[in-house]
Amino acid sequence: MKTVENYAIVLARVLMALIFIASGASKIAGFAGTLGYIASKGVPFPAIAAVAAIIVELGGGLMLLLGVKARWAALAMMLFTLAAGFIFHDFWNAGVDTAQNQMIHFMKNVSMAGGLLFAAVHGSGKYSLDRILRKTA
Repeated sequence: MKTVENYAIVLARVLMALIFIASGASKIAGFAGTLGYIASKGVPFPAIAAVAAIIVELGGGLMLLLGVKARWAALAMMLFTLAAGFIFHDFWNAGVDTAQNQMIHFMKNVSMAGGLLFAAVHGSGKYSLDRILRKTA
């Protein structure tokens, strides 16, 4: 049973990391659009916020995927995800035509934050780059 758990943790890390890696890469590819969207929500210093989002999403996603300082990466990503939910998916301020969609996105962020909290508490498991490097050092 322990072997199944070890592989399940790797799969969980991969599944959680994918959305962040893809989102970070898409922010790079569409940087102007990212800046415009962030600015439209009234976030101060949108260029700095966009770069920070890319670092958290792409960098944190890769760290979680590989199991490198995964607890810290997951914690940073959890805080980022909750903040993004409140800033960008504020369904309570949305119009009738978009409120349900924004609520779904907000709840998605809350759910992802829960998974990231789990990763922050329990770590990256047996099969991680941190474990491999510790064994060879």
